[in-house]
Amino acid sequence: MLSRRLLRVKVAKSLYAHLKSGSTSLPASQKNLVSSINKAYDLYFQMMALIVEVARYAESRQELAKQKKLPTYEDLNPNRRFVDNGVIHLIATSDSVQDEIARRKLSWANYPDTIKDIYNRLTETAYYKEYMSATNSSFSDDRKFVETFYTSLDEDESLAEVIDEMSLMWNDDLSFALYMVIRTVSNLKQSHTEVKVLPQFKSDEDLEFAKELFSASLLQFDENQEIIDKYTRNWDVERIAFMDNLIISVAISELTSFDSIPVKVTLDEWIDIAKYYSSPSSSTFVNGVLDKIVVELREKGKINKSGRGLL
Repeated sequence: MLSRRLLRVKVAKSLYAHLKSGSTSLPASQKNLVSSINKAYDLYFQMMALIVEVARYAESRQELAKQKKLPTYEDLNPNRRFVDNGVIHLIATSDSVQDEIARRKLSWANYPDTIKDIYNRLTETAYYKEYMSATNSSFSDDRKFVETFYTSLDEDESLAEVIDEMSLMWNDDLSFALYMVIRTVSNLKQSHTEVKVLPQFKSDEDLEFAKELFSASLLQFDENQEIIDKYTRNWDVERIAFMDNLIISVAISELTSFDSIPVKVTLDEWIDIAKYYSSPSSSTFVNGVLDKIVVELREKGKINKSGRGLL
């Protein structure tokens, strides 16, 4: 399921796009936000399909090898452990996965070189060689192999470039999608006949949270800037990254608009987001400014939290 962290990132990016484009339409920008969130869920299924395509490519190579004029013993009796992996077979035959892939019109058909490249690099890895040479085979071993495959893709720059090429809305979403796939795979058992896919949201409230946070952040942006300016006067304005400013502004809107979200949760989330989406020193800067702003907002009664753990 899509985490609140991802939803916050989507809100920040959508606000950035709205402000930089000079758009004046809140409904249009909010619609783009929802589309971006839906595309992130698409990527979950796109990545689920990846290992199936790689296994099919491996099988096609084995079939071609058998058709040689003078095939070797290995050509005629290939090691099919990867091709016959039980977890991959379950994903490939699961209606819950394949129906979603078809409905969302997802495919790797236009990227055969990517599939080939991933397979070739996979066969050179230590974990692949160990898996293929093992004497015993179990569903647990198959599952561990698939989990390792997807874990390794988080650092795959070539794949990240292809994902960005597929959709601009998938920029920076790969890690989130891979995490969801790994969670899905880790829950699979040999007795299963279907893959239990993760829902798009943990709660029905999540999408409304993103839409409301975006609206509040946009409508309160100028007001938030006045507060931010007060606590950044001693900073060189030209050295303050626009994304830092935007992150602090969205954090203020979340602090003042959502009574059920603890202050600490909001601060921790946006400080962490600043680490990845702005400059190297952003988290320290954002943390320092927000700490001061929280004090003022509390004094003015603009942060209204009630209940244990919300303060």
